[in-house]
Amino acid sequence: MEEKTTFKELLANDQPLLVDFYAEWCGPCKMMMPTLKEVSKEVADRVKIIKVDVDKNLDAALKYKVMGVPTFILFKNGEIKWRQAGVLSKAQLLEVINREVPA
Repeated sequence: MEEKTTFKELLANDQPLLVDFYAEWCGPCKMMMPTLKEVSKEVADRVKIIKVDVDKNLDAALKYKVMGVPTFILFKNGEIKWRQAGVLSKAQLLEVINREVPA
């Protein structure tokens, strides 16, 4: 059985973390799923991508002032390097990752 890693543990890790704050009821969030899967395959060696349900993780949503979903936040060494709300293209996400986490 795989041990669950907490959000706090992931943030403390050296590996950059792209967090997709989403909600089950959010249409745009569902639209982002295939894009995130594609991006994840391309950057798996550099960036870990996780999804955080704002309805189930209200504390995290409040802490990072997530006002709308989807909201994407890129963390590096526990610090926010970039954030943006709304639907993004694969190219937009890759551009941010390549800029903030060079190969």
